[in-house]
Amino acid sequence: MSTLVLVQVLTSGIAVGCIYGLVALSFVLIYKATETVSFMQGELLMLGAFAALALHQGAGWPLPLAMGGAVAGLVLLGALLERGVLRRALGQPHLTALLLTFGLGLMLRGAVASVPAATHSMHRLPLAFVGETLEVGGLVLAAEHLVVIGATAALAALLTLFFRRTRAGLALRACSENATVAALMGVSVEGMHTFAWALGAGVAAVAGLLLAPVTFVHLNMGLVALKAFPAAVLGGMTSLPGALAGGVFLGVAESLAGLMLPEGVKDVVPYVLLMGGLLVFPDGFAAGWRGRR
Repeated sequence: MSTLVLVQVLTSGIAVGCIYGLVALSFVLIYKATETVSFMQGELLMLGAFAALALHQGAGWPLPLAMGGAVAGLVLLGALLERGVLRRALGQPHLTALLLTFGLGLMLRGAVASVPAATHSMHRLPLAFVGETLEVGGLVLAAEHLVVIGATAALAALLTLFFRRTRAGLALRACSENATVAALMGVSVEGMHTFAWALGAGVAAVAGLLLAPVTFVHLNMGLVALKAFPAAVLGGMTSLPGALAGGVFLGVAESLAGLMLPEGVKDVVPYVLLMGGLLVFPDGFAAGWRGRR
């Protein structure tokens, strides 16, 4: 195997891992604030991509505006679902909220599937960089992979600034650490729950828009959440950097497995690594790293 091929495979793996990491971030954002595992993040990802497609091709919006509108729409949808449905599960057993998210995900999938054009073919967002390549020496890198990596890094930086420098971010962190103390300090815990669901839906929509140039837009693109969830678990379910690192780790491992192992084996890799990782770090990579410092 040449060095150039290895670098290309690693770049592809990092790009895919960034998608896993973003979806894992949406899992963790919601879990930290509400202690609820959302099983509809894949459907929100898929809905975000289809919303951008509908606004651009159906309503005639310019593509950048359509993508921004899709993310804003998913943020609003996340808030509405929390206020209208999920808030009723507060104080109930954890399984109640989990099943509610599962049912809502099926409803979202069914709503998209009811549109014949959505189920009968694959679609693509007409982004200018799709199909382009960047050549450096003998190295050929796909432009969509570089865009995914760059956009993920930018979003991670924005989220870091948000949680460290804004009142809303600090309030959400306080609520995640101890809701009772946060309430005594004047933080609206219910408001932060709504905000967490909205932010989680928005991040899932961004992941869908970044995934669209790689896999196109189709009804099953939300299945990527099944591989992102192990990334969130490996990150400890409460660490945002850990979730992102877990996603990149799984993406790279999956790509290397696809290069070196028989076809089909790579799809099992995330779950094998999940089981192995939990045996070594029962509380996730982030907790393990903190424990060794």
